[in-house]
Amino acid sequence: MSRAEVASPGEAAPRAEAVRAVSPLWTFGLLRSELLTTFRRWRTLALLAVLAAVPILVGIAVKIETGGGSSAGPGEGGGPAFISQITNNGLFLVFTALAATLPFFLPMAIGVVAGDAIAGEANSGTLRYLLVAPAGRTRLLLTKYATVMVFCLVATLVVAVSALTVGAVLFPLGDLTTISGTQISFADGLGRALMIALVVAASLMGVAALGLFVSTLTNSGIAAMATTVGLLITVQILDQIPQLHALQPYFFSHYWLSFADLMRDPVYWDDLTKNLGLQALYAAVFGSAAWARFTAKDITA
Repeated sequence: MSRAEVASPGEAAPRAEAVRAVSPLWTFGLLRSELLTTFRRWRTLALLAVLAAVPILVGIAVKIETGGGSSAGPGEGGGPAFISQITNNGLFLVFTALAATLPFFLPMAIGVVAGDAIAGEANSGTLRYLLVAPAGRTRLLLTKYATVMVFCLVATLVVAVSALTVGAVLFPLGDLTTISGTQISFADGLGRALMIALVVAASLMGVAALGLFVSTLTNSGIAAMATTVGLLITVQILDQIPQLHALQPYFFSHYWLSFADLMRDPVYWDDLTKNLGLQALYAAVFGSAAWARFTAKDITA
């Protein structure tokens, strides 16, 4: 009889505890692997390159249009109030670029990554092998969502850093005037720019959860990505129809541009808190739906 066969229950317990003890490290390794896999894909790099190019195009367009001259006062540009101040201070290009990418480019990029998170693994035949490892479906799903949220943050920072670089090259930098008309220092402006980038990233929590849920419904990565992006476009179209004004405050995109309130003095928090609360609600609803679907799904690939 072998040693394993005569091992007492007392000897087996430490082994089980040892397995449980390495579990957090294994989870960290799984997250690290997911992050490396995601950010090494050419598709991911192409999405980040497109996002980085948007501030460059906006900055060059404003430079050509204005000829480098001083712009009109706040609120005279037809868009968000800070757009007209870009030529006065290049830091405003950060806010403008985020406002330009948030309605479509950023959600599209998040939809592509989130939609492919589960369905892409199933389509390539690797999902089954991931579940063979001691991850568990819940832990794997949480790791996928955490990876998508890291991509949200990275994508937002790519836009912000690109815009800040272009703004510094093409326009002057210095103290800036808020939407309320008060003066703040350049350091304070940088701090607010960072806060805005974080708020924009948090505003995509609901989109990430929606994409992950759609990804659990199919084994086709392309179908999941297309469905997620299609839903994003549909919701934003509905958000512009006046007859639906009673429903619009519940659309996840309704308060996206509320980050502009961080450029007021004092800051208006009402729409900001509504936006973050709404995103948390969408993340909870679609995250729970994704968990319910994924844990009960028959994995055949």
